[in-house]
Amino acid sequence: MDAVLAPEFPPSLEWLNTTAPVRMAQLRGRVCALAFVNAGSAWSMQRMVDLAHLRGRHGERLNVVAVHVPRFDHERDPRRAAKRLNRQTIEFPVAHDADWTLWQHYGIEAWPTVVLIDADGRIRERFTGDGQLRELDSAVAALNAEARPRSRNVEPIEMRRVGEPMLPLRFPMGIALSGNYLYVADSGHHRVLECDHSGRVLRQFGSGGPGFIDGPMELSALNRPQGLCIERDMLYVADTGNHAVRRIQLRSGDIDTVLGAGRPGTPVEGPVGDPRTVALDQPRAVSLAAGAMFIATAGDNRLWRYDMGTPGITLLAGSGLLDVVDGVGRAAAFAEPVALASVQQVVYACDAAGSAIRSANARSGLVSTLVGRDPWNHGNADGVRTDAALQQPQAIALDPNSPVLWIADSGNDCLRSLRLGGGEISTWPLPQRLHAPCGLAVADGVVWIADTDAHAVLRLDTRDGALRHIPIGE
Repeated sequence: MDAVLAPEFPPSLEWLNTTAPVRMAQLRGRVCALAFVNAGSAWSMQRMVDLAHLRGRHGERLNVVAVHVPRFDHERDPRRAAKRLNRQTIEFPVAHDADWTLWQHYGIEAWPTVVLIDADGRIRERFTGDGQLRELDSAVAALNAEARPRSRNVEPIEMRRVGEPMLPLRFPMGIALSGNYLYVADSGHHRVLECDHSGRVLRQFGSGGPGFIDGPMELSALNRPQGLCIERDMLYVADTGNHAVRRIQLRSGDIDTVLGAGRPGTPVEGPVGDPRTVALDQPRAVSLAAGAMFIATAGDNRLWRYDMGTPGITLLAGSGLLDVVDGVGRAAAFAEPVALASVQQVVYACDAAGSAIRSANARSGLVSTLVGRDPWNHGNADGVRTDAALQQPQAIALDPNSPVLWIADSGNDCLRSLRLGGGEISTWPLPQRLHAPCGLAVADGVVWIADTDAHAVLRLDTRDGALRHIPIGE
Protein backbone atom coordinates (compact mmCIF):
# COMPACT_ATOMS: atom_id res chain seq x y z
CA MET A 1 0.00 0.00 0.00
CA ASP A 2 1.30 3.44 -0.90
CA ALA A 3 2.03 5.53 2.18
CA VAL A 4 -0.33 8.48 1.85
CA LEU A 5 -1.30 10.92 4.56
CA ALA A 6 -4.31 9.83 6.55
CA PRO A 7 -7.37 12.04 5.92
CA GLU A 8 -8.35 14.41 8.70
CA PHE A 9 -11.39 13.60 10.85
CA PRO A 10 -14.37 15.45 9.34
CA PRO A 11 -16.40 17.87 11.49
CA SER A 12 -19.52 15.72 10.94
CA LEU A 13 -18.18 13.06 13.34
CA GLU A 14 -19.71 12.98 16.80
CA TRP A 15 -17.20 12.00 19.46
CA LEU A 16 -18.85 9.80 22.05
CA ASN A 17 -16.31 9.80 24.87
CA THR A 18 -13.88 12.72 24.45
CA THR A 19 -14.17 16.29 25.69
CA ALA A 20 -13.37 17.70 22.23
CA PRO A 21 -13.10 16.39 18.66
CA VAL A 22 -9.89 14.48 18.01
CA ARG A 23 -7.51 15.80 15.34
CA MET A 24 -4.93 13.82 13.38
CA ALA A 25 -2.19 16.08 14.73
CA GLN A 26 -2.91 14.73 18.21
CA LEU A 27 -2.02 11.23 17.02
CA ARG A 28 1.32 12.06 15.43
CA GLY A 29 4.44 10.62 17.01
CA ARG A 30 2.84 7.27 17.71
CA VAL A 31 1.48 4.44 15.62
CA CYS A 32 -2.32 4.61 15.42
CA ALA A 33 -4.81 1.80 14.86
CA LEU A 34 -7.92 3.40 13.36
CA ALA A 35 -10.74 0.86 13.61
CA PHE A 36 -13.97 1.10 11.63
CA VAL A 37 -16.53 -0.91 13.57
CA ASN A 38 -20.22 -1.49 14.04
CA ALA A 39 -21.54 -1.77 17.59
CA GLY A 40 -23.95 -4.56 16.69
CA SER A 41 -21.38 -6.69 14.87
CA ALA A 42 -19.93 -9.66 16.71
CA TRP A 43 -16.78 -9.44 14.61
CA SER A 44 -16.40 -5.75 15.39
CA MET A 45 -16.81 -6.23 19.10
CA GLN A 46 -14.18 -8.97 19.12
CA ARG A 47 -11.86 -6.62 17.24
CA MET A 48 -12.42 -3.99 19.94
CA VAL A 49 -11.35 -6.58 22.53
CA ASP A 50 -8.26 -7.36 20.42
CA LEU A 51 -7.34 -3.68 20.18
CA ALA A 52 -7.66 -3.25 23.93
CA HIS A 53 -5.18 -6.13 24.33
CA LEU A 54 -2.80 -4.58 21.79
CA ARG A 55 -3.02 -1.24 23.55
CA GLY A 56 -2.08 -2.92 26.80
CA ARG A 57 0.78 -4.73 25.10
CA HIS A 58 2.27 -1.73 23.29
CA GLY A 59 1.39 0.87 25.91
CA GLU A 60 2.17 4.49 25.08
CA ARG A 61 3.56 3.55 21.68
CA LEU A 62 0.08 2.83 20.25
CA ASN A 63 -2.94 5.07 19.80
CA VAL A 64 -6.29 3.41 19.18
CA VAL A 65 -9.27 5.28 17.75
CA ALA A 66 -12.56 3.58 16.85
CA VAL A 67 -15.12 4.90 14.38
CA HIS A 68 -18.64 3.51 14.69
CA VAL A 69 -20.43 3.27 11.35
CA PRO A 70 -24.13 2.29 11.44
CA ARG A 71 -25.53 -0.69 9.60
CA PHE A 72 -29.16 -0.39 10.74
CA ASP A 73 -31.42 2.64 10.81
CA HIS A 74 -31.61 2.72 14.61
CA GLU A 75 -27.81 2.78 14.85
CA ARG A 76 -27.68 6.24 13.29
CA ASP A 77 -28.71 7.60 16.67
CA PRO A 78 -25.45 8.23 18.57
CA ARG A 79 -27.16 7.51 21.88
CA ARG A 80 -28.06 4.02 20.69
CA ALA A 81 -24.52 3.44 19.47
CA ALA A 82 -23.05 4.66 22.76
CA LYS A 83 -25.34 2.33 24.72
CA ARG A 84 -24.21 -0.67 22.71
CA LEU A 85 -20.54 0.27 23.05
CA ASN A 86 -20.97 0.75 26.81
CA ARG A 87 -21.62 -2.98 27.09
CA GLN A 88 -17.84 -3.28 26.88
CA THR A 89 -15.24 -1.26 28.76
CA ILE A 90 -13.66 1.02 26.15
CA GLU A 91 -10.80 3.29 27.13
CA PHE A 92 -9.90 4.84 23.79
CA PRO A 93 -11.66 7.53 21.70
CA VAL A 94 -14.77 6.51 19.77
CA ALA A 95 -16.40 8.59 17.02
CA HIS A 96 -19.83 8.13 15.48
CA ASP A 97 -19.88 8.39 11.66
CA ALA A 98 -23.64 8.52 11.07
CA ASP A 99 -23.38 9.38 7.37
CA TRP A 100 -20.43 7.10 6.51
CA THR A 101 -18.30 10.15 5.69
CA LEU A 102 -14.95 8.97 7.07
CA TRP A 103 -15.73 5.43 5.89
CA GLN A 104 -15.82 6.79 2.33
CA HIS A 105 -12.72 8.95 2.79
CA TYR A 106 -10.74 5.84 3.67
CA GLY A 107 -12.40 3.61 1.09
CA ILE A 108 -13.56 1.08 3.68
CA GLU A 109 -15.59 -1.86 2.39
CA ALA A 110 -16.44 -4.01 5.41
CA TRP A 111 -16.67 -4.16 9.21
CA PRO A 112 -14.38 -4.39 10.99
CA THR A 113 -11.42 -2.79 9.23
CA VAL A 114 -8.32 -1.57 11.05
CA VAL A 115 -6.18 1.01 9.27
CA LEU A 116 -2.63 1.33 10.63
CA ILE A 117 -1.21 4.85 10.51
CA ASP A 118 2.47 5.37 11.21
CA ALA A 119 4.00 7.94 13.54
CA ASP A 120 4.27 10.41 10.65
CA GLY A 121 0.52 10.21 9.92
CA ARG A 122 0.76 8.02 6.81
CA ILE A 123 -1.52 5.09 6.03
CA ARG A 124 0.59 1.94 5.94
CA GLU A 125 -1.60 -1.16 6.23
CA ARG A 126 -5.16 -2.28 6.70
CA PHE A 127 -6.70 -5.45 8.11
CA THR A 128 -10.26 -6.41 7.24
CA GLY A 129 -12.37 -8.92 9.15
CA ASP A 130 -11.79 -10.65 12.44
CA GLY A 131 -8.82 -12.80 13.39
CA GLN A 132 -5.33 -11.85 12.14
CA LEU A 133 -4.39 -10.73 15.66
CA ARG A 134 -0.81 -11.94 15.40
CA GLU A 135 -0.35 -10.26 12.05
CA LEU A 136 -1.82 -7.03 13.40
CA ASP A 137 0.43 -7.20 16.46
CA SER A 138 3.50 -7.78 14.28
CA ALA A 139 2.60 -4.89 11.98
CA VAL A 140 2.23 -2.53 14.95
CA ALA A 141 5.58 -3.68 16.33
CA ALA A 142 7.28 -3.13 12.94
CA LEU A 143 5.89 0.40 12.61
CA ASN A 144 7.00 1.18 16.16
CA ALA A 145 10.49 -0.08 15.37
CA GLU A 146 10.89 2.31 12.45
CA ALA A 147 9.34 5.33 14.20
CA ARG A 148 11.81 8.15 14.77
CA PRO A 149 12.06 9.47 18.33
CA ARG A 150 10.62 12.95 18.60
CA SER A 151 9.47 15.33 21.25
CA ARG A 152 5.70 15.45 21.41
CA ASN A 153 4.17 18.78 22.25
CA VAL A 154 0.63 18.29 21.07
CA GLU A 155 -2.66 18.83 22.79
CA PRO A 156 -3.52 15.64 24.68
CA ILE A 157 -6.72 13.75 23.98
CA GLU A 158 -8.95 14.17 27.00
CA MET A 159 -11.41 11.39 27.66
CA ARG A 160 -14.66 12.17 29.39
CA ARG A 161 -16.41 9.82 31.72
CA VAL A 162 -19.36 8.18 30.07
CA GLY A 163 -21.20 5.21 31.39
CA GLU A 164 -24.38 3.88 32.78
CA PRO A 165 -26.16 4.75 36.03
CA MET A 166 -25.35 2.72 39.12
CA LEU A 167 -28.27 0.27 39.11
CA PRO A 168 -28.71 -3.30 40.39
CA LEU A 169 -28.73 -4.59 36.80
CA ARG A 170 -26.36 -3.62 34.01
CA PHE A 171 -27.38 -4.69 30.51
CA PRO A 172 -29.40 -7.81 31.42
CA MET A 173 -29.46 -10.27 28.54
CA GLY A 174 -30.71 -13.84 28.87
CA ILE A 175 -33.72 -14.88 30.97
CA ALA A 176 -34.84 -18.34 32.06
CA LEU A 177 -37.71 -19.60 34.19
CA SER A 178 -38.06 -22.64 36.41
CA GLY A 179 -41.19 -22.81 38.53
CA ASN A 180 -41.08 -19.93 41.00
CA TYR A 181 -37.52 -18.98 40.07
CA LEU A 182 -36.40 -16.37 37.57
CA TYR A 183 -32.82 -16.43 36.28
CA VAL A 184 -31.25 -13.33 34.75
CA ALA A 185 -27.91 -12.99 32.97
CA ASP A 186 -26.71 -9.69 34.42
CA SER A 187 -24.19 -9.35 31.61
CA GLY A 188 -22.59 -6.05 32.55
CA HIS A 189 -21.93 -7.30 36.06
CA HIS A 190 -20.60 -10.65 34.80
CA ARG A 191 -23.00 -12.74 36.86
CA VAL A 192 -26.23 -14.72 36.79
CA LEU A 193 -28.92 -13.95 39.37
CA GLU A 194 -31.49 -16.30 40.83
CA CYS A 195 -34.62 -14.35 41.85
CA ASP A 196 -38.17 -14.96 42.87
CA HIS A 197 -40.92 -13.56 40.68
CA SER A 198 -41.11 -10.37 42.75
CA GLY A 199 -37.47 -9.57 41.98
CA ARG A 200 -35.87 -10.54 45.28
CA VAL A 201 -32.36 -11.85 44.65
CA LEU A 202 -31.87 -15.27 46.23
CA ARG A 203 -28.44 -16.22 44.92
CA GLN A 204 -25.67 -14.81 42.74
CA PHE A 205 -23.60 -17.04 40.49
CA GLY A 206 -20.22 -15.56 39.62
CA SER A 207 -18.08 -13.20 41.67
CA GLY A 208 -19.26 -10.10 39.78
CA GLY A 209 -15.94 -9.45 38.05
CA PRO A 210 -14.90 -10.74 34.62
CA GLY A 211 -12.97 -13.99 34.62
CA PHE A 212 -12.96 -17.63 33.58
CA ILE A 213 -12.99 -19.61 36.83
CA ASP A 214 -14.92 -22.76 37.71
CA GLY A 215 -15.92 -23.60 41.26
CA PRO A 216 -18.30 -22.46 44.00
CA MET A 217 -20.79 -19.78 43.02
CA GLU A 218 -19.16 -16.99 45.05
CA LEU A 219 -15.61 -17.74 43.78
CA SER A 220 -16.31 -18.62 40.15
CA ALA A 221 -16.23 -16.04 37.36
CA LEU A 222 -18.07 -15.36 34.10
CA ASN A 223 -17.48 -12.81 31.34
CA ARG A 224 -20.48 -11.07 29.76
CA PRO A 225 -22.91 -14.01 30.07
CA GLN A 226 -25.85 -13.83 27.67
CA GLY A 227 -28.17 -16.67 26.70
CA LEU A 228 -29.59 -19.00 29.38
CA CYS A 229 -31.23 -22.41 29.15
CA ILE A 230 -32.48 -24.55 32.02
CA GLU A 231 -33.09 -28.29 32.25
CA ARG A 232 -34.12 -29.81 35.57
CA ASP A 233 -31.48 -28.69 38.08
CA MET A 234 -28.91 -27.47 35.54
CA LEU A 235 -28.70 -23.92 34.18
CA TYR A 236 -26.62 -23.58 31.02
CA VAL A 237 -25.01 -20.23 30.24
CA ALA A 238 -23.68 -18.84 26.96
CA ASP A 239 -20.61 -17.20 28.51
CA THR A 240 -19.96 -15.00 25.50
CA GLY A 241 -16.94 -13.07 26.74
CA ASN A 242 -15.17 -16.33 27.59
CA HIS A 243 -16.18 -18.01 24.31
CA ALA A 244 -17.59 -20.85 26.39
CA VAL A 245 -20.69 -22.65 27.57
CA ARG A 246 -20.86 -22.89 31.35
CA ARG A 247 -23.11 -24.96 33.59
CA ILE A 248 -24.54 -23.94 36.96
CA GLN A 249 -25.50 -26.86 39.20
CA LEU A 250 -28.48 -25.32 40.91
CA ARG A 251 -28.45 -27.64 43.91
CA SER A 252 -24.92 -26.68 44.97
CA GLY A 253 -24.43 -23.44 43.04
CA ASP A 254 -21.14 -24.69 41.58
CA ILE A 255 -20.13 -23.64 38.07
CA ASP A 256 -18.19 -25.76 35.61
CA THR A 257 -17.29 -25.50 31.93
CA VAL A 258 -19.18 -27.62 29.40
CA LEU A 259 -17.16 -26.33 26.42
CA GLY A 260 -14.80 -23.46 25.81
CA ALA A 261 -11.10 -22.65 25.68
CA GLY A 262 -11.45 -18.99 26.65
CA ARG A 263 -10.52 -17.74 23.19
CA PRO A 264 -12.40 -17.45 19.88
CA GLY A 265 -12.06 -20.20 17.34
CA THR A 266 -13.85 -22.87 15.33
CA PRO A 267 -14.32 -26.25 17.02
CA VAL A 268 -12.88 -29.40 15.55
CA GLU A 269 -15.73 -31.83 14.97
CA GLY A 270 -15.57 -35.17 16.73
CA PRO A 271 -15.20 -36.62 20.22
CA VAL A 272 -14.40 -34.20 23.02
CA GLY A 273 -11.84 -35.23 25.61
CA ASP A 274 -11.06 -32.05 27.48
CA PRO A 275 -13.91 -29.50 27.21
CA ARG A 276 -11.47 -26.65 27.90
CA THR A 277 -9.69 -27.34 24.60
CA VAL A 278 -12.76 -26.73 22.41
CA ALA A 279 -12.69 -23.26 20.86
CA LEU A 280 -16.02 -21.49 20.29
CA ASP A 281 -16.54 -18.08 18.69
CA GLN A 282 -18.82 -15.85 20.75
CA PRO A 283 -21.55 -18.29 21.77
CA ARG A 284 -24.69 -16.24 22.32
CA ALA A 285 -27.33 -18.88 22.99
CA VAL A 286 -27.78 -22.48 24.07
CA SER A 287 -30.82 -24.72 23.78
CA LEU A 288 -31.54 -28.33 24.69
CA ALA A 289 -33.64 -30.63 22.52
CA ALA A 290 -33.62 -34.08 20.97
CA GLY A 291 -31.10 -35.31 23.54
CA ALA A 292 -28.48 -32.74 22.58
CA MET A 293 -27.33 -29.20 23.25
CA PHE A 294 -27.43 -26.66 20.43
CA ILE A 295 -25.12 -23.65 20.47
CA ALA A 296 -25.44 -20.47 18.40
CA THR A 297 -22.03 -18.89 17.77
CA ALA A 298 -22.40 -15.35 16.46
CA GLY A 299 -18.68 -15.05 15.78
CA ASP A 300 -18.65 -17.72 13.06
CA ASN A 301 -22.33 -17.66 12.01
CA ARG A 302 -22.97 -21.31 12.80
CA LEU A 303 -25.15 -23.64 14.86
CA TRP A 304 -23.34 -26.48 16.65
CA ARG A 305 -24.67 -29.68 18.14
CA TYR A 306 -23.05 -31.05 21.30
CA ASP A 307 -23.80 -34.55 22.52
CA MET A 308 -23.10 -34.45 26.24
CA GLY A 309 -23.42 -38.21 26.63
CA THR A 310 -20.66 -39.28 24.23
CA PRO A 311 -19.36 -36.42 24.42
CA GLY A 312 -18.79 -34.94 20.97
CA ILE A 313 -19.44 -31.88 18.84
CA THR A 314 -20.68 -31.63 15.25
CA LEU A 315 -21.83 -28.85 12.97
CA LEU A 316 -25.59 -28.62 12.67
CA ALA A 317 -25.66 -25.91 9.99
CA GLY A 318 -23.87 -22.87 8.66
CA SER A 319 -21.11 -22.18 6.15
CA GLY A 320 -19.50 -19.45 8.23
CA LEU A 321 -20.40 -16.75 5.72
CA LEU A 322 -22.58 -13.93 7.04
CA ASP A 323 -25.71 -14.40 4.93
CA VAL A 324 -29.30 -15.63 4.94
CA VAL A 325 -29.23 -18.78 2.81
CA ASP A 326 -31.36 -21.90 3.21
CA GLY A 327 -30.06 -25.41 2.69
CA VAL A 328 -28.71 -28.43 4.51
CA GLY A 329 -25.74 -28.24 6.87
CA ARG A 330 -22.84 -26.33 5.36
CA ALA A 331 -24.94 -25.25 2.38
CA ALA A 332 -26.92 -22.95 4.67
CA ALA A 333 -25.72 -19.60 5.99
CA PHE A 334 -26.62 -17.55 9.06
CA ALA A 335 -26.10 -13.88 9.81
CA GLU A 336 -25.08 -13.68 13.47
CA PRO A 337 -27.38 -16.18 15.20
CA VAL A 338 -27.92 -14.76 18.69
CA ALA A 339 -30.87 -16.68 20.15
CA LEU A 340 -32.31 -20.19 20.04
CA ALA A 341 -35.56 -21.91 20.94
CA SER A 342 -36.15 -25.64 20.50
CA VAL A 343 -39.08 -28.02 20.46
CA GLN A 344 -38.85 -31.70 19.55
CA GLN A 345 -36.76 -31.88 16.35
CA VAL A 346 -36.90 -28.18 15.43
CA VAL A 347 -34.39 -25.53 16.47
CA TYR A 348 -35.48 -21.94 15.88
CA ALA A 349 -32.72 -19.36 15.49
CA CYS A 350 -32.79 -15.57 15.59
CA ASP A 351 -30.40 -13.98 13.08
CA ALA A 352 -29.51 -10.48 14.31
CA ALA A 353 -27.54 -9.20 11.32
CA GLY A 354 -29.98 -10.87 8.93
CA SER A 355 -33.08 -9.48 10.68
CA ALA A 356 -34.39 -12.99 10.21
CA ILE A 357 -36.02 -15.90 12.01
CA ARG A 358 -34.81 -19.32 10.86
CA SER A 359 -35.57 -22.94 11.63
CA ALA A 360 -33.25 -25.93 11.50
CA ASN A 361 -34.08 -29.61 11.64
CA ALA A 362 -32.17 -31.05 14.59
CA ARG A 363 -31.40 -34.29 12.75
CA SER A 364 -30.93 -33.36 9.11
CA GLY A 365 -29.62 -29.81 9.50
CA LEU A 366 -32.12 -28.50 6.93
CA VAL A 367 -32.43 -24.73 7.41
CA SER A 368 -35.47 -22.71 6.34
CA THR A 369 -36.15 -18.99 6.66
CA LEU A 370 -39.45 -18.06 8.30
CA VAL A 371 -39.01 -14.27 8.25
CA GLY A 372 -36.32 -12.19 6.57
CA ARG A 373 -34.53 -11.89 3.25
CA ASP A 374 -30.84 -11.00 3.52
CA PRO A 375 -28.42 -9.00 5.69
CA TRP A 376 -29.33 -5.70 3.99
CA ASN A 377 -33.12 -5.91 4.16
CA HIS A 378 -34.80 -4.89 7.40
CA GLY A 379 -37.77 -2.82 8.52
CA ASN A 380 -40.81 -2.75 10.73
CA ALA A 381 -43.81 -4.41 9.15
CA ASP A 382 -46.44 -6.87 10.37
CA GLY A 383 -48.42 -9.29 8.24
CA VAL A 384 -47.71 -12.46 6.32
CA ARG A 385 -44.23 -13.81 6.73
CA THR A 386 -43.16 -13.02 3.19
CA ASP A 387 -43.97 -9.32 3.67
CA ALA A 388 -43.14 -8.86 7.36
CA ALA A 389 -39.88 -7.19 8.40
CA LEU A 390 -37.77 -7.02 11.55
CA GLN A 391 -34.76 -4.91 12.49
CA GLN A 392 -31.85 -6.63 14.27
CA PRO A 393 -33.91 -8.93 16.55
CA GLN A 394 -32.03 -10.18 19.60
CA ALA A 395 -34.16 -12.82 21.34
CA ILE A 396 -36.89 -15.41 20.77
CA ALA A 397 -38.98 -17.60 23.05
CA LEU A 398 -41.50 -20.36 22.36
CA ASP A 399 -44.84 -20.17 24.10
CA PRO A 400 -45.33 -23.57 25.77
CA ASN A 401 -49.12 -23.28 25.55
CA SER A 402 -49.63 -22.18 21.95
CA PRO A 403 -47.84 -22.33 18.58
CA VAL A 404 -46.40 -18.81 18.98
CA LEU A 405 -42.80 -17.65 18.78
CA TRP A 406 -42.18 -14.38 20.64
CA ILE A 407 -39.53 -12.06 19.21
CA ALA A 408 -37.60 -9.24 20.86
CA ASP A 409 -37.36 -6.89 17.87
CA SER A 410 -34.51 -4.93 19.37
CA GLY A 411 -33.88 -2.52 16.50
CA ASN A 412 -37.52 -1.44 16.56
CA ASP A 413 -37.77 -1.45 20.39
CA CYS A 414 -40.87 -3.63 20.32
CA LEU A 415 -42.23 -7.09 21.06
CA ARG A 416 -43.46 -9.17 18.13
CA SER A 417 -45.11 -12.57 17.84
CA LEU A 418 -45.08 -15.08 15.01
CA ARG A 419 -47.80 -17.71 14.78
CA LEU A 420 -46.05 -20.86 13.64
CA GLY A 421 -47.38 -23.06 10.88
CA GLY A 422 -47.80 -20.32 8.29
CA GLY A 423 -49.24 -17.61 10.52
CA GLU A 424 -48.56 -13.89 10.52
CA ILE A 425 -46.28 -11.61 12.48
CA SER A 426 -47.90 -9.02 14.73
CA THR A 427 -46.66 -6.33 17.12
CA TRP A 428 -47.88 -6.52 20.70
CA PRO A 429 -49.41 -3.18 21.78
CA LEU A 430 -47.25 -2.32 24.78
CA PRO A 431 -47.96 0.79 26.86
CA GLN A 432 -44.33 1.91 26.44
CA ARG A 433 -41.42 1.46 24.08
CA LEU A 434 -38.77 -1.05 24.93
CA HIS A 435 -35.06 -0.27 25.02
CA ALA A 436 -33.14 -2.71 22.81
CA PRO A 437 -34.54 -5.87 24.48
CA CYS A 438 -32.19 -8.87 24.33
CA GLY A 439 -33.86 -11.56 26.42
CA LEU A 440 -37.25 -13.31 26.57
CA ALA A 441 -38.91 -16.10 28.51
CA VAL A 442 -42.57 -17.20 28.36
CA ALA A 443 -44.69 -19.23 30.78
CA ASP A 444 -48.32 -19.30 31.95
CA GLY A 445 -49.44 -16.41 29.77
CA VAL A 446 -46.62 -14.14 30.96
CA VAL A 447 -43.74 -12.83 28.83
CA TRP A 448 -40.62 -11.84 30.76
CA ILE A 449 -38.51 -9.26 28.93
CA ALA A 450 -34.90 -8.22 29.47
CA ASP A 451 -35.18 -4.52 28.60
CA THR A 452 -31.47 -4.43 28.11
CA ASP A 453 -30.54 -0.79 27.52
CA ALA A 454 -32.88 0.30 30.32
CA HIS A 455 -31.10 -2.12 32.70
CA ALA A 456 -34.45 -3.62 33.65
CA VAL A 457 -36.63 -6.72 33.55
CA LEU A 458 -40.30 -6.34 32.63
CA ARG A 459 -43.29 -8.65 33.08
CA LEU A 460 -46.08 -8.66 30.47
CA ASP A 461 -49.33 -10.40 31.32
CA THR A 462 -50.78 -11.27 27.92
CA ARG A 463 -54.25 -11.82 29.39
CA ASP A 464 -54.83 -8.19 30.38
CA GLY A 465 -51.90 -6.43 28.68
CA ALA A 466 -50.43 -5.23 31.97
CA LEU A 467 -46.72 -4.43 31.78
CA ARG A 468 -44.78 -3.86 34.97
CA HIS A 469 -41.22 -3.39 36.09
CA ILE A 470 -39.68 -6.13 38.24
CA PRO A 471 -37.49 -4.44 40.88
CA ILE A 472 -34.63 -6.95 40.82
CA GLY A 473 -32.24 -6.27 43.66
CA GLU A 474 -33.83 -2.91 44.44
